[in-house]
Amino acid sequence: MITQNFNLLDAYWLTDSRQVLSPEQSRSAVFFAMQGEHHDGHAFVGELYQKGVRQFVVERAALTPARRTEFAQYTDAQFTEVDSSLRLLQELAGSYRQHFSLPVIGITGSNGKTIVKEWLSQLLAGDYVIAKSPKSYNSQLGVPLSVHQLNSSHTLGLFEAGISRPHEMQALETIIHPSLGIFTNIGTAHDEGFRSRRQKVAEKLRLFTHTETLIYCKDYPDIDEEINLLLKAVNPAVRLIHWSKHEGAVYKASVQQDQLTLLAEHGTWRLKLPFTDPASVENLIHCVVTLLTLGFIDEAALQNRLNRLRPVSMRLEVKEGINGCVVIDDSYNNDIVGLQLALGFLDQQLTRNRKVVILSDVLQSGQREDELYESVAALQQANQISEFVGIGPVIGRNAHFFPSGSRFYAGTDEFLASYPFDQLRDSAVLVKGARPFSFERIVNRLQRKVHGTVLEINLDALTHNLNYYREKAGRGEGGQPTKLMVMVKAFAYGSGSAEVAQLLQFHRVDYLAVAYADEGVSLRQNGIDLPIMVMNPAPETFQTLLDYQLEPEIYSLRLLQEWGRFVAGSKGYGAWGKELDAPAIRPHAPRPMHLKIDTGMHRLGFVEDELPSVVAYLQQHPALRVASVFSHLVGADEAQFNAFSRQQYDAFMRSMAGLEAGLGYRPTRHLLNSAGIVRFPEFKLDMVRLGIGLYGVESSQLERSMVRPVGTLRTAISQIKAVKTGESVGYSRRGVLDHDARIATIAIGYADGFDRRLGNGVGQVWINGTLCPTVGNVCMDMTMIDVTAAQASEGDDVIIFGNEIPISELARTIGTIPYEILTGVSERVKRVFYKEGN
Repeated sequence: MITQNFNLLDAYWLTDSRQVLSPEQSRSAVFFAMQGEHHDGHAFVGELYQKGVRQFVVERAALTPARRTEFAQYTDAQFTEVDSSLRLLQELAGSYRQHFSLPVIGITGSNGKTIVKEWLSQLLAGDYVIAKSPKSYNSQLGVPLSVHQLNSSHTLGLFEAGISRPHEMQALETIIHPSLGIFTNIGTAHDEGFRSRRQKVAEKLRLFTHTETLIYCKDYPDIDEEINLLLKAVNPAVRLIHWSKHEGAVYKASVQQDQLTLLAEHGTWRLKLPFTDPASVENLIHCVVTLLTLGFIDEAALQNRLNRLRPVSMRLEVKEGINGCVVIDDSYNNDIVGLQLALGFLDQQLTRNRKVVILSDVLQSGQREDELYESVAALQQANQISEFVGIGPVIGRNAHFFPSGSRFYAGTDEFLASYPFDQLRDSAVLVKGARPFSFERIVNRLQRKVHGTVLEINLDALTHNLNYYREKAGRGEGGQPTKLMVMVKAFAYGSGSAEVAQLLQFHRVDYLAVAYADEGVSLRQNGIDLPIMVMNPAPETFQTLLDYQLEPEIYSLRLLQEWGRFVAGSKGYGAWGKELDAPAIRPHAPRPMHLKIDTGMHRLGFVEDELPSVVAYLQQHPALRVASVFSHLVGADEAQFNAFSRQQYDAFMRSMAGLEAGLGYRPTRHLLNSAGIVRFPEFKLDMVRLGIGLYGVESSQLERSMVRPVGTLRTAISQIKAVKTGESVGYSRRGVLDHDARIATIAIGYADGFDRRLGNGVGQVWINGTLCPTVGNVCMDMTMIDVTAAQASEGDDVIIFGNEIPISELARTIGTIPYEILTGVSERVKRVFYKEGN
């Protein structure tokens, strides 16, 4: 290994080996390999070396003898050994920040950080060249990457900082080093990482230890008291600009409907607010006070700026498009880092081979125009974009950097009038544009108009849950990470198999499991190349299993013998292997399969007495190889069955001992399901199986707060009408009213998965903060609800389940389980996949 110091400050900082790099980026990149809770970046040094990266920062603790031998093969690579790659990255970012003397606004708090940052960016766009955190890059890793965007053209920095445990903010303060600070509020987020709310406030205040001015709301006593007690002690010169709805603050704020009045000794401002929900009002006041502090005090000018504000959607959404396309909607803003993130997400859309990018001018980059668009064009080439569309005058005059065949339009209107939409087919289309270009109009044109009811799948929540269970599974024998098999059967529990599988493949799970062969075929056809276990193979599907490299679960002697006879007469790969140019399998090469042991479920599986026959058969048929052996815990979700679960474990280990002795090798062993991963971590063996927990239901009930809901089923109000006391609503006159009511019809019924048992007041839906009961029977396509107590209008959003109505509570209401609710959502209900932030 070569250990050498090189100029890291000006290199391209790379922390994710999966990022697609242009040749120029590869040459200038330095990869910071990190050992994290859920990954080890050192495992991908070789992959990046093949991509042209030659500079690496590696951690000493990860440098096993085998790794040192591997890295020594890369004779023209340069390695820097450190104790912590993250710490070095933070130190470098702090050094880099010292090269710039521009004003920097640092923002922290429990909620609203990203919204305040984005609104300030909109409000100040005409006065500064702004560098800001991409989306919600506010973590220990995100902050240094954000600040590293600074260049000599920038005149203002806008960076947010978030922490989840003590002592994290000190490093971020050195990196951001804000001259002006904003503390948005304090709430429950990350409470579990701190002894008390006051400790969390004190830790967040570390961001402002050298800040000249701090803006905050005085109505949060924990914030106000800790500022005066702690911050003033370490930063006595800090200028405090506070606002309150009461007396005693620099600005007294009063809000009546959409009218804000700010009263101060040096003036009064009366402004009409563009948004009136409480959270937006608080964020807007922070923004207005910041503008006043920066010297923008003219009331009319402030109002004009507020009038131009637009809602900030931090979500990157995947929607069903016209002509067999999928549309990736990232239309709220456009910057280089955000573009790279979006292109990386586009690259994951394996369901479409053709990739199209529709991009607006990149505003406020701080780069020279020619350098900027040359790099944008290089990114398109590196990501193998099939068609590029540029919209805007600046990108248009740099068309020469882009491949021939690229299309350019002066503005969104020209694009909508001239683009040949009928020729856009079977493509993954990324729509990414700066706010002034109104790209939501493009998304609306590209999106297929189907059923108004949607199931929204939060990919960030799904990733959070995956990482939670991966961390619970931890490491096994020899210190290796416990393998993870994820269940994507039944349309991924209703969430969308291909899309969920693509995310799981991106996060490098070890195995997928489906119920039937055709589910596995669909995944293969959508670009999934992970190993896939089929839990219910049938003899008539055996050729399909071979053709698509699917691995059967074998649970009986009859099935084992039929599989053995078929394999003995089979030849190499079928269609799928040929399509991928996979090497042909020799006729007698072992074919992987998975043995199911019945330890007490009594559903499928070999009982213990059958195992000697299994071993004898396998010894006679060496073309069959057991990839894994597993069983299923009957009652891992309930403590009352703990003793029986331990009996199952003991029975499984006895079975494994006999199998291992007879086979002469140890297959991968797995016993735990989602509930078992939490309740019985000592039984994790070599692999665990993650099912319902991935989708946000912690069925052991031991750590319910640790998983996040993944799906939100929502619909809309089609009509509202006044119905008198005594009249009936719906089929069979079941809904007889005992009061004058406002009855709303919503666009969901039992054909969509809204169970008929939820009718007649049993079920409730969430409308604008109010729970509204059902009235009468649930219809096939519609349901009636009583909105008398709600602020509701036709077209309003209706939540069936989600954060507001947990799916577990909905299931309990009708005496079923969350599995049935999730898998019952009809495939005619449109799935929208989205990422919340970075």
